[in-house]
Formats: sequence, structure tokens, C-alpha cells
Amino acid sequence: MPRNHPAVGIDSIAAAAARLRRAAATGLPAAPVRDLIGRDDVNAAYAVQQRLAAERIAAGATVVGRKIGLTSAAVQRQLGVDQPDFGFLFDDMEYADGSVVPADAVLQPRVEAEIAFVLGADLAEGVLDDAQVRGAIDHAVAAIEICGSRVADWDISFGDTVADNASAGGYVLGARRVPLTGFDPVAAEMAMTVDGETVSTGSGAACLGDPVAAVVWLARQARDLGEPLRAGQVVLSGALGPMRPVTPGAAVHATVAGLGTVSVTFSAKERR
Repeated sequence: MPRNHPAVGIDSIAAAAARLRRAAATGLPAAPVRDLIGRDDVNAAYAVQQRLAAERIAAGATVVGRKIGLTSAAVQRQLGVDQPDFGFLFDDMEYADGSVVPADAVLQPRVEAEIAFVLGADLAEGVLDDAQVRGAIDHAVAAIEICGSRVADWDISFGDTVADNASAGGYVLGARRVPLTGFDPVAAEMAMTVDGETVSTGSGAACLGDPVAAVVWLARQARDLGEPLRAGQVVLSGALGPMRPVTPGAAVHATVAGLGTVSVTFSAKERR
């Protein structure tokens, strides 16, 4: 839970947002923002995130879902927190299965394989427990999340990554859609390769013990913030194994048992 902090002023929140905005616009990673908002001030970090998200929406972007991060107990210990985080997914962040991502599309890209859920019903009312969330999920698909950081060298605290939209960059969904009646997210085994070499393995149990439990947590958080999850939205539920860096030209392939495969390649050249 967040520690007690003096309230972070609006000027500091604006300055943190400006630093991250400038990094995204120029393609030059910035210094961490924890000097402005603290390492673990949850309220301040989400205030920066929401400010930047509102700017993207005002510029024409559409929210199509959410991503959940910090679902691994080891990563939580590393950053000194006891809860996951989340960020927004926008319509310009999705890449088709098997497509090529421009080398400069995501700053300092890293990839992780996970289970994505697509909602068939809103999660805005009710108790938002496991049964309700499971009933609202239309199907699951294999996914590759392309994480990116506007913070130089990924030198992030909890506050830095939350402010930076939970280090969201892009995502790829597999083609096979499976309802929960035919798939056990906890038991699902994952393997991810980069250029043919296995670089990450894991299972659904690595994601808060159950990827659906991560969606339950998110549904409650999103509603509390006045922006509940809606039918049709995508939820990236969290990594099933370690995140790995990629370089221009890299080919990434992931398999999630029961959901099939998903792949993406990174261009060797920047866009002109």
C-alpha cells in the first residue's frame, strides 16, 4: 500500500508529465520523475498517468483496454511495492499477429508473453468478484506485450513506471480465441523465443497466482477511479515469465498452451 507522503503539488505533477511527454515526442529517454513525485506515491503517479492519457484522448486516441503490470511477486519485491499497477491501451498500440513493428515505434522495447482477455460485458456494477469477472470475459488469446520506457536505461521506481503509463508500448494478440470454459489460465504454460532462442518460460500461476485474479483487481481499481472496464476492451493480464529486451531486427514468437501462438518482428530500420 502507498506510504504516507506530503501531498505532491500540481506543479510537480505537471512537470513530471512534461518530462515524459517530451521523451515520447523526441524519442530521447528522460531522467526518472521520482525526484518530482516520489518513488512510491501511488496517487501522484496515477495523477501523472491520467494527465498524459487525457492529452492523448484529446488528441484523438481511443482507449481500447488496459494492461496490468507488476504481477510477479519477485518484481514487486524489487520495487518495494505490494500491489500490481496498470496503464491504458490505446488504439494505436495494437499490432497484428505476425506484423513488423517499426524500430522506433517503442522506446527501449522489451517483450513479455501473457494471456489477454477480451471482455464481453461491462465491469461497472456489482461486487466484481471472480465469478462476475469470469462471466464477463468473452475469450482469452495469447499475447505479446511490447513494453517501453520513456525513462532512460529503464531506471524505474514504482512511481516512475506508473506515471509512464505502466511502461506500456504496444501489444500483439494471437488469432486463436478461446472461452474460459475451454481453457485454464492458471495451468497454461508459456514459452517465448527471440530469434529462435528460448528466453522466457513460465505459467499462468506466475501472474498473481491466477491471471483472472489480476483482472478482478483491475476491475475494482478501474471502477474506483471512475473509468470502469467496458465490453469489447482488451486486458493484458500480466507476464507469465521474465521480460526480455529486443533489438532492431529481432523476431519474437510466443506459445501459450491452450491458446496457440503469437509473433512479431521488429524492423531493422526506423521509419522515415
